[in-house]
Amino acid sequence: MIEAIRRASAGTAPPYGEDDISIGLKERFSMLFERDVEVLPVITGTAANALALSTIVPPYGAIFCLASSHIVVDECGAAEFFTHGARLLPLAGSDGKVMPAEFARALSRNDGDSIHQPKPAALSLAQSTEAGTVYTPDELRELSAIARARGLKVHMDGARFANALAHLGCSPADASWKAGVDVLSFGATKGGAIAAEAVIMFDPGLARDLAYRRKKAGHLVSKMRFMSAQLEAYIEGERWLRMAEHANTLARKLAGAVAEIEGAEIACPVETNMVMARLPDATVAKLRSAGARFYDWEPSREGKTLVRLVTSFATEDGDIAAFTRAARA
Repeated sequence: MIEAIRRASAGTAPPYGEDDISIGLKERFSMLFERDVEVLPVITGTAANALALSTIVPPYGAIFCLASSHIVVDECGAAEFFTHGARLLPLAGSDGKVMPAEFARALSRNDGDSIHQPKPAALSLAQSTEAGTVYTPDELRELSAIARARGLKVHMDGARFANALAHLGCSPADASWKAGVDVLSFGATKGGAIAAEAVIMFDPGLARDLAYRRKKAGHLVSKMRFMSAQLEAYIEGERWLRMAEHANTLARKLAGAVAEIEGAEIACPVETNMVMARLPDATVAKLRSAGARFYDWEPSREGKTLVRLVTSFATEDGDIAAFTRAARA
């Protein structure tokens, strides 16, 4: 991807997405997703999520999402800001997933006709989830059917879409629009790109509105060819899936090593590049003193802390070995 930036820097090109590389993204992503799509590159995943939601949710709308989802916990109210006031309605879940029964119950408490409540407008799902688990196409179809029955659109936060696909082994289409997804935040930065994300619109009719919103939000980049070149290189020859499978494989190795640490527990199924583990507080302290960096997912309870350990395209076997040695020291 860095080499693609270097190649794109040769000569001159029209700005603001009028260059040949940016224009060509539509054809490449349409082939990838097996249908006509619109591709709008943006700089960050937060912008991708918030702008995508702003296109399908009115200011008086409600966005149903998991309570621990990135748009709730980690995006500083961007979805509410970009939608000009829509409300996030957090749902309880299991293993990082929205449960159909809980979603249906939440919808039943909002009839959609009362002007005293925000109008249900969208369901937002993360693939993979914040816990590293993955929705199967059947699970996506079930949730999408509930949303569709009430006239809601479905947004997918695909910051780790590649990792989910590497686990599922299905096509991008099967895990997105064929399962009921209307708009996808397509992540590349977590796969190695430099400030290159994209909003994929499966209904091209929505793209014109999004183009204006992107410009207003300051995400229409003048030298867009450098972002587009990365996106092109990312999906070329299934590079994105190979890098994701590498990260997933290292996570499985890490989970195996963590499971052998005295007092440790694996808290969620390890399906992508994340390991949710409960570690003794003493082990957490040893790891951090040795230089390990990771997030505490929940506060310490009964002498153990739930942590999230994440591998990437750049993780090596030696990193897993060093982590294990530090934990056992």
